[in-house]
Amino acid sequence: MKRLITRGLMFGNLIHVSSPALVERYNRALAHLTGKRTDLSDFHIDISGYSPEVGDELNDPLYLNPNGVNRQFILLSTAQKTAPLLNVKFSMSRSILRQFIEENEAQLFALTAKDAVAGELLNSVYAVSDPKALFNIRKIKIEADTTAGTVRDAEELGQKIDRFMAEDDAWFDDVLIAEMVTLAKKTGDVTRNPVRLKQMEFGQDNFWTAHFGGLYIFRGMDHPAAICAGDKSELGKLPIKYTFDFSDRNQIAKFLEYNDLVEPIVKARGIDAGAILRQKLDFIIVDAAQETGIDLTGASRRDIRALARAHAGDLPEEFHGLQALLQWAEDEGPWPRISSDHPAYFYTLRAADHADRDLVNMMLAELAPKDVRQLFICHKEAFYRAYQGWSEAKKSYVADFLYREYQVDKAGTRAALFGHDDAMAEPERDLIDRVGPWGAIRRKPGGVKGPWGR
Repeated sequence: MKRLITRGLMFGNLIHVSSPALVERYNRALAHLTGKRTDLSDFHIDISGYSPEVGDELNDPLYLNPNGVNRQFILLSTAQKTAPLLNVKFSMSRSILRQFIEENEAQLFALTAKDAVAGELLNSVYAVSDPKALFNIRKIKIEADTTAGTVRDAEELGQKIDRFMAEDDAWFDDVLIAEMVTLAKKTGDVTRNPVRLKQMEFGQDNFWTAHFGGLYIFRGMDHPAAICAGDKSELGKLPIKYTFDFSDRNQIAKFLEYNDLVEPIVKARGIDAGAILRQKLDFIIVDAAQETGIDLTGASRRDIRALARAHAGDLPEEFHGLQALLQWAEDEGPWPRISSDHPAYFYTLRAADHADRDLVNMMLAELAPKDVRQLFICHKEAFYRAYQGWSEAKKSYVADFLYREYQVDKAGTRAALFGHDDAMAEPERDLIDRVGPWGAIRRKPGGVKGPWGR
């Protein structure tokens, strides 16, 4: 993984914690949440306050996420809102944390000036040993306060002030006045500078979880389904009408079509479909050639094309299907009928413009894993897992490509690929910050043809 880390493709955009004051605040919050402390004087944290270095020190990558269900968080700065979320167990966790920070930014800025804010993403499930438990996750609430209880004390002070103002004889209540003075010493003047965090609740009908090998749950659809990356038979009977796994290609294609979740790349507006298809072809060529031992570092498109000619007989069906689609898109060939059981089918799609487009693009990335750029952008956990099994030649080429052509213009690349505002977008910072730790069309039912059989 060193190639990825040094290029800012892994552990990038983390927040550096090095001052003794911030380290001490972090330790107070860590002890408050977990009863543990770190002896490190220098580490990096993600949006939730999780640190990979502290995780290594404690030998616990889930020290802020017990059982991988109710994510705890430590906020030292509102700048954490731009950081990624590591060790993701649920697809909605980062967006919820970011929205919480943005909605309470002024209050959190004031609170974190003196103390750390610690909290938790709460739902009614505390463990998921049974896949059925995942379907009990419907709403997520955020509970947060400073380690000194400033928000709690401010709320109590506010209630006492209301009582003082409402009761006629409150001026003579020495106990009430003493309590108000004591609380005000901790919180300051809450009448002029109210210390309140918005009570936020998030409904979750559609989400991905890393549990049970990866599971996509789509409940808020006209045609609901659960789709798993592993073997569906291992999940047992789930409380949803349909359960598919990635081998059920026709069923997944129909699910996406019936719910209007996808659109063909070649018919999408505002993108250069030809350029996208060519890049997908290049990635498939690299994948097919990865065992040859050829050094692909810095390889140009001309080099990749030469490689394709030299190994034409070894190229998979994905290549030939996308090549035919590219020829049609450039008016050089007939419309290819790529059915949903064709290996190239899911490579021809992207999410339509709807609320769950990031989740759908995430699933499409897993269904079309040879498109390593989309896999990296949409599903980093799957990308890192796949990366570990690649040849050194492919690792070198992919790391170099993503650093050279994606890192320099993340927003532009996402816009070119997906065309819609991307909720996964992260503002750029300088290279030192990015490097982080350790070194620098629809048709009637009856079959899905394609991309939609037209």
